[in-house]
Amino acid sequence: MHPEALLAQRLARAFETVVGAAVDPMVRRSQHADYQADGALAAARRLKSNPREIATRIAEQAALDDLCSTVEVSGPGFINLTVRDDVLVQLVVDVVHADRLGVDTPATPETVVVDYSAPNVAKEMHAGHLRSTIIGDAAVRLLEWLGHTVIRQNHVGDWGTPFGMLIEHLLDLGEDEAAHELSIGDLNGFYRAARIKFDDSDEFKERARRRVVSLQRGDAETLRLWQLLIGESQKYFMTVYGQLGVRLTATDFAGESAYNDDLAPVVAELEDLGLAKESDGALCVFPDGFSGREGEPLPLIVRKRDGGYGYASTDLAAIRHRLRSLEAARLLYVVGSPQHQHLEMIFQAAREAGWLTPPARAEHVAHGSVLGKDGKMLRSRAGRSVRLIDLLDEAVTRAIAVVSDKNPHLEGATQQAVARAVGIGAVKYADLSTDRNKDYILDYDRMLSFDGNTGPYLQYAHARIRSIFRRAGIEPPDVVGQVVITDPAERSLAFAVLEFARVIGEVEQSMQFHSLAGYLFELATAFTGFYERCPVLRAEAPVRDSRLVLCALTASILATGLGLLGIEVPDQL
Repeated sequence: MHPEALLAQRLARAFETVVGAAVDPMVRRSQHADYQADGALAAARRLKSNPREIATRIAEQAALDDLCSTVEVSGPGFINLTVRDDVLVQLVVDVVHADRLGVDTPATPETVVVDYSAPNVAKEMHAGHLRSTIIGDAAVRLLEWLGHTVIRQNHVGDWGTPFGMLIEHLLDLGEDEAAHELSIGDLNGFYRAARIKFDDSDEFKERARRRVVSLQRGDAETLRLWQLLIGESQKYFMTVYGQLGVRLTATDFAGESAYNDDLAPVVAELEDLGLAKESDGALCVFPDGFSGREGEPLPLIVRKRDGGYGYASTDLAAIRHRLRSLEAARLLYVVGSPQHQHLEMIFQAAREAGWLTPPARAEHVAHGSVLGKDGKMLRSRAGRSVRLIDLLDEAVTRAIAVVSDKNPHLEGATQQAVARAVGIGAVKYADLSTDRNKDYILDYDRMLSFDGNTGPYLQYAHARIRSIFRRAGIEPPDVVGQVVITDPAERSLAFAVLEFARVIGEVEQSMQFHSLAGYLFELATAFTGFYERCPVLRAEAPVRDSRLVLCALTASILATGLGLLGIEVPDQL
């Protein structure tokens, strides 16, 4: 158990005895000691008593001598706590010998559906798809590593009225030429050309409208052409996913079209439940708790006036499928912040329909946007959205120069592999180290720096540790020895490695990956301080062996933590 948890547990019992009620001891790291407990101030306000007197009584009642070398009451009622060296050593040893670095598996593993990425067929993946794909991939990696059953759902836009004009444009080009154009990644060009025809030609517009009707009626030839569009687009999406290094596969595509057969039954069920009502010729659901500016109920249109279905119908069919057929207990929608109200309305409608019932829950894992240096939406010089593949290629190209400067001895395939790990890792870390609810500015120079809170800094910290073991001629699993604490820098590093399990537990619930990224940066910083103050290979036994144990543990946590963020850790940089 983490020292903070041990202290909080003991102090909580003391508070309950002294105060007669449950009180959060509010234990946190402190610059005045290892930890500080502030709960006495809140307890004193409740009892209208002197907080310093309460703190003194709590410290005495807790009897922390077996855990702390000093327990001091300071200021108006803070309890300063310094953990005993032998306790700290034992906790580190426990992590060394524990499976999974001391992180417990969930008592009740769940089936979790993660909805993320979601590009549109025959449209280019652009910078706007970056955050959903990266955050979703990190969620998948973390939950799978913890032992949950994770179902990836790439809710691709593959249905609707635009496919009439896309199919007609495909026929105008010829199937082979269209397939070639899509396979080389010119999805934007293909879509724009179809759109221009649609806007400029009444004849083409009429053809496109007839083609939409044929598609919706299930015409075999139209469906074959539609499948060609989907297949070529998916091939290109998989190229982008391969470059980005995420776990999405071709079997994870779950497009809007996958729910076509469910739309009518879903609407019928909503009608039978009395939830779907006619409004201005359309059939709508009005979830509780949502209203417009004038206080009028906000609708989810589940069937249009013309009898067609929109994205609200598809989203309701998807959530019903995920809860009923996939039997998910947790649904994560990794979607941009602007969709928050829509998703919350979908969740509420699912609750009212009886589909989303405890313990099942749905969560919007919202995220902001990627901005350019001007603070505006990231655009190319031509003013268009930056293609995601171009963004990634630029990161890798720049990383080659950075890696070459850092280590000119790396050559050929090794240099290319390291540069790719650094470049793609830098992009991912810049995203995941930012509070996902906020926007961030894409700055290649900053994200590729080996200084500061960046991916390359953490990768370099790991590579530095690996170099220690190369010089020693051993591998980290072969390290044995008693852990001893002889220097303040060792103590700081020991506390840092013990934080890992707590941070993982918090991120599992919050999906705030900047907390994990921030922790890994603090761990790397603690290791840098240790590395500069504490010689490892030049130390005498048993200090040498102990420091090798700390190095091995730090490297393992860095590699595991970065791996959960989807970031590779080269052995050398």
